[in-house]
Amino acid sequence: MDLMQDIINRAKANKQRIVLPEGTEERTLRAADQLLADEVANIILIGNPDEIRTLATQYGLKHIEKATLLDPVNHEKKEAYAELLVQLRQKKGMTMEKAAVLVEDPLYLACLMIKAGDAEGEIAGAQNTTGDVLRPALQIIKTTPGISSVSGAFLMFVKDQSYGDDGILVFADCAVIPNPTAPELAQIAVSTAKTTKDIVGVEPRVAMLSFSTKGSAKHEMVNKVIEATHLAKEMEPGLKIDGELQADAALVSSIGQKKAPGSEIAGKANVLVFPSLEVGNIAYKLVQRLGNAEAVGPILQGMAAPVNDLSRGCSSEDIYNMVAVTANQAIGLKSEK
Repeated sequence: MDLMQDIINRAKANKQRIVLPEGTEERTLRAADQLLADEVANIILIGNPDEIRTLATQYGLKHIEKATLLDPVNHEKKEAYAELLVQLRQKKGMTMEKAAVLVEDPLYLACLMIKAGDAEGEIAGAQNTTGDVLRPALQIIKTTPGISSVSGAFLMFVKDQSYGDDGILVFADCAVIPNPTAPELAQIAVSTAKTTKDIVGVEPRVAMLSFSTKGSAKHEMVNKVIEATHLAKEMEPGLKIDGELQADAALVSSIGQKKAPGSEIAGKANVLVFPSLEVGNIAYKLVQRLGNAEAVGPILQGMAAPVNDLSRGCSSEDIYNMVAVTANQAIGLKSEK
């Protein structure tokens, strides 16, 4: 897991403001305390400050006072954020009365802070569903230019370092879009390549996976992957990508040479793009459980600013790592401006 330490070190070297809207949740508080102790990021906790301090004392946390504590009901920028929400959502029927209520919702408040430039990223989901986390993000932060589909990637650390880059691969989409169309699949490929560059720090080699390799089977599901590969190449002409490839052809050099001779990706892939959420979700869990791989994610991709969704079964260590990942996403976005 040297990569995880590299991610943490990059975050430390260029500290970002990361907002945690579930500021009174125990695992979140424990992660925030350690992040502040290690100086990984500037942490903003949303919640009643007195309650946060009381809980910090109860849990024996020593560093929470280094965080910015923001009361969602009473703070100096409340009216400005409400006005921003009206400006963004007026065509959808947003009024000041509605906005005044929504800005007290920590998930909406976190996104408005990012939109206003008061934070660089958000982590939530320890208490809230994916839908609850994504809804305000899509309404307020929206997607990055040229991308309309948000997807979820996992960093997979496998034991056999002959795969990917020293045992590190990126899987997508494992979290969001159940049955992507060819254009959506192409966007997933482009977004995952960006995630790989920004977080893993290597050149992505993208395999578009299927049950067919280079025409070995004929089916509309195969055709979707072939079309998506072409569209991804049009979106990012310099992207190293190939498809359709079976998983063994994508990962094993000897098989890749047999099934897809001449391919610069076959046998060398470090990014695996799955044809559907069903396949991606099953695949990452099988690799994680049967292969004893470490899975970090989901990392949400395609947003104009990083917003990441946690599993409600996450640990404080998961939150810690995802804050570092989110900081790296923010650093990557800034480097492109």
